[in-house]
Amino acid sequence: MRIAVVGASGRMGCAVVRIARALSMDVVCAVASTGVGRDIGDLAGVGAIGVPVVETLQGLEGANADVAIDFSAPAATEALASLASRCGVSIVSGTTGLTEEAKTALDRAAERVPVLWEPNMSIGVHVLARVVSQAASALADWDVEIVETHHHDKVDAPSGTALRLADAVNSGRSRASRLVHGREGKPGRRQSEELGMHALRGGDVIGDHVVHLFGGGERLELTHRATSREVFAHGALRAAQWLVGRPARRYSLGDVLDART
Repeated sequence: MRIAVVGASGRMGCAVVRIARALSMDVVCAVASTGVGRDIGDLAGVGAIGVPVVETLQGLEGANADVAIDFSAPAATEALASLASRCGVSIVSGTTGLTEEAKTALDRAAERVPVLWEPNMSIGVHVLARVVSQAASALADWDVEIVETHHHDKVDAPSGTALRLADAVNSGRSRASRLVHGREGKPGRRQSEELGMHALRGGDVIGDHVVHLFGGGERLELTHRATSREVFAHGALRAAQWLVGRPARRYSLGDVLDART
């Protein structure tokens, strides 16, 4: 499998390169706004592989990649969707904080190539979302609050994964909850339709997500903690292996998980 990595010089991009090399996959294109001109293998810590980092997505043209793995920024994801669909390159994206324009661009790309976007490429997180949906359905009158924790460099809040977990709560209930992002002052008594969303930032935390379900005299806490970024790289590469050759449409990590089970 021939891979293009977008956001290649970032922490996630380098992790993808390292795991891809360990799995004997070919990295044929590396796009990033930093480290331009340097060999992506050197940046990723695996030694030179003969692929310099390029600044523009046009590097994807002529690279003959099977799939582009994207951990970049919403504007780059939007541009990638258009170019990859023209080049016939499958897309696996884990970029978070997508704008509506970027989401629409991925939808359009999916008319021509297979596209898989997930805000969290961990298989464990996807299983957590399923469990959360089941718990929210079974405990329909319980209060739910979501707390997510990430490193101090994360630029978006709440995390894409936290929003996905909120969607999981709503999918398990007959009525949609109203998101409340933190509380201050005197907001008054908590309303039953509220779904509290709380973002903590600090240190080098890779990603913790806790869904709290509160009942009378008892509570349930469903937790996922990521201790290595490589879990997301493994998930993205597993998704890429599964995606290549599929019909053009939108896919999810759930499709990959279901295929494995």
